[in-house]
Amino acid sequence: MSDSGLAAFSLEGRTAVITGAGSGIGRGAAIAFAGAGASLVLADINEAGLDETAQLTGGSPLCRKVDVAVRGEVDALADAALAHAGRIDIWANVAGTTTAKPLLDITDEMVDRIVDINLKGVLWGCIAAARAMKEQGSGAIVNISSTGGTSPPPTQTVYAATKAAVDAITRNVALEMGPFGIRANTVSPGWIDTPLAGGMFRREDGSVDTERREQVMHMLTSASPLGITGVPADIANAMVWLASDASRYVTGQNIFVNGGTSMV
Repeated sequence: MSDSGLAAFSLEGRTAVITGAGSGIGRGAAIAFAGAGASLVLADINEAGLDETAQLTGGSPLCRKVDVAVRGEVDALADAALAHAGRIDIWANVAGTTTAKPLLDITDEMVDRIVDINLKGVLWGCIAAARAMKEQGSGAIVNISSTGGTSPPPTQTVYAATKAAVDAITRNVALEMGPFGIRANTVSPGWIDTPLAGGMFRREDGSVDTERREQVMHMLTSASPLGITGVPADIANAMVWLASDASRYVTGQNIFVNGGTSMV
């Protein structure tokens, strides 16, 4: 592939596995990767969401119901991708969860759930991807972390801890697997308009508290020098760059895509 111009951003001829593809950033990544020419293998625990994402990509991706907290299911996802395409060129660990809880109210069950998905799920994905990529001598792993990993918000202690761990996992993967032609990088989003983030202004019955939403959005836009908030495509575009030859000299890095909020 040429290293000049837009050609370096092309994912033509490459197979990309994306977890958490049923909604939010994972769905945005699937649409962006497809637009850049990649063949897709999409995974999520939400099968209905997966079907919707598959339709939005405009292609016929391989879809698998996967609980990333279960190592065997992640390994099976890698096996399915290899059987389908013969190789794995890109693996994006997007699946994640959070629960807002004051420090003194944190429970064992909450810790286990968030750690299993956000930390173990990413680790299992990195291992499965690295094993396949090592055999072919190339590959790019993109992990989704959070600005909260370096600037923890109140009531997000466990979530922030797991995202800090994702950053550490990524750097270690980059160090160990670099000699085999494998790059690993992290994208740390700021607030992105996704179903998960919408919990900030959702009532217990699932409906949106419009007044609370207006308050939150005002707070978020005021925190950014750009005066805007993010959407999944903002993160997905950074992921395309990290998955492509345009970032061939980039590994072990954490790319902040947050409207500049980490500067203020």
